[in-house]
Amino acid sequence: MTLPFFVYGTLRPGEPHHDALLRGRTHIEEPARLTGAVLYDGPGYPYAVEEPGSVVTGDLITPLPEAYDELLTALDRLEEYTPGNARNLYERVAREVVRDADGAALRAWVYVAAPAVAARLRARGKLIEGGDWRARD
Repeated sequence: MTLPFFVYGTLRPGEPHHDALLRGRTHIEEPARLTGAVLYDGPGYPYAVEEPGSVVTGDLITPLPEAYDELLTALDRLEEYTPGNARNLYERVAREVVRDADGAALRAWVYVAAPAVAARLRARGKLIEGGDWRARD
């Protein structure tokens, strides 16, 4: 399934991994929101944890078609995601996100905390109030 990516931490424009992984591989980068999730500090990077009624601020990244497969592989590697691996820190899931510009809802890949990680974060993680990595303390 070919979907854009919703990024909310170190892959956002101006953040450390954006230039290394996304520069020159994207067609469109636009502000967006993921509903039904909160952010926790990693530290050094965030985790989105699914939670109804909350919102995470980020960007919707639409890759260039010719760069899609390479970018998907690079992002999976960065997030240490392997399909079906019980030891994943993140899971790549398709979720609805909302573009800020026009309020349109679209499906996008989102890396969310894997179930075991999400449980630990809910129990004793540091919540990023307001759901915006850039506005964290």
